[in-house]
Amino acid sequence: MSRPIRAITATVAALLLATACNSTANSGNNTAGGQGSSVRGVTDDSIKVGGIVSMTTSSGYSKKDTDLGAKARFDRANAEGGINGRTIDYLGAEDDGQDPAKNLAAARKLVQQDKVFAISPMSSVTFSGADFLQKQKVPTFGWGTLPSFCGPTYIYGYGGCMVPMPGGTITQTWPEGLKKVTGGAKGKSVAILANDNDAGTFAIRTYKQSFKSAGYKVSYAKATVPATAVPSDWSAYTKELLRSDDGKAPDVVVSVMQTPYNIGLFTAVKRTGYKGVLTDPTDYDPGLLAKKATKQALDGVHVLLSFEPFEASTPGMKQFKADIKKASGGKDVPLNMHMMTGYMSADLFLAIAKKAGKNLTVASFQKAANGFSDTGTLVGDRALPRGRTESFGCGALAQLKDGAYRVSSSFKCYPPIPFK
Repeated sequence: MSRPIRAITATVAALLLATACNSTANSGNNTAGGQGSSVRGVTDDSIKVGGIVSMTTSSGYSKKDTDLGAKARFDRANAEGGINGRTIDYLGAEDDGQDPAKNLAAARKLVQQDKVFAISPMSSVTFSGADFLQKQKVPTFGWGTLPSFCGPTYIYGYGGCMVPMPGGTITQTWPEGLKKVTGGAKGKSVAILANDNDAGTFAIRTYKQSFKSAGYKVSYAKATVPATAVPSDWSAYTKELLRSDDGKAPDVVVSVMQTPYNIGLFTAVKRTGYKGVLTDPTDYDPGLLAKKATKQALDGVHVLLSFEPFEASTPGMKQFKADIKKASGGKDVPLNMHMMTGYMSADLFLAIAKKAGKNLTVASFQKAANGFSDTGTLVGDRALPRGRTESFGCGALAQLKDGAYRVSSSFKCYPPIPFK
């Protein structure tokens, strides 16, 4: 799901765009690299890569483990001999502080000063450096939950474009996965609640269509919860929501909000004695289990995932866990989705770079990307250029139950539907 994106004023946006357009940096094929190469960031024996991650924010929320995930994947690639004879010189990630100006500044620094060939990972809700990176022809990889990952030719979402775009498609992972939980969609109703902002309105439009297409009756779909502060009293919302199915409670309550809101909503819903299904796309984080109140509030909730669950025992997940442990100095660290973002952003970059061959240039990289496909990854079957406008359509559901997550709907890829 696309996270809410902070608005940037027209004045700031114009200033950032003008700064990017006035850049004197050369494109990827013309900038000096070194040791016999004229390609930015590429030498005879290495490829320079850097990242941009919101490691510190004013709210305390951090994506810092995205950097660890990328390092883990690049470390394994180097241990296996690199890519076509070149090792990955990973500089680590710049911290943009979830600030638009810092995001652009980090992008400019990595390209103009550090001379990176690519940026992987890029993980922030503030991707103001996107236009600059596209103009400078810098292959950039991250979680495609922002519009900037949908369309530009040099910017790649590791799970494809996760934001439904006009003329594009909607992934059916959530409603199709829920059919396993509800015993099918026939005769079943869902109520969808979101924040009162642009992201919430867009989410309602998207998931209302998605659940209807899967055969569910959508009895309620509103973006009415204030986005500026978590309500202290949820009774007005629960009263309307739990009578939405012709005076009865719906079979499924769908929240398209972040954790603090979900805790409040689900706690209020449970207090009414509701026995139906609760679900959201946010609360898959082992760190939540450390807090008794949070664990209790979210108990029973089915969470949507866009990657293979950590609870899976597949070879790919075992390799991911081993790589993370090694990169952590042999420690068993709690896994989270940020690690997966870094890991799979790096993985997609490596896969395309390998296909590009020994003569690595931005042009050869783009040529390889335009005909790229593979199967059986931790995010399912990947294909480009389709991934510039569509999600790869794969996911699972995990339920938090009795203090632990368990897979409630196995990881699978579903055919998307047209977005209207």
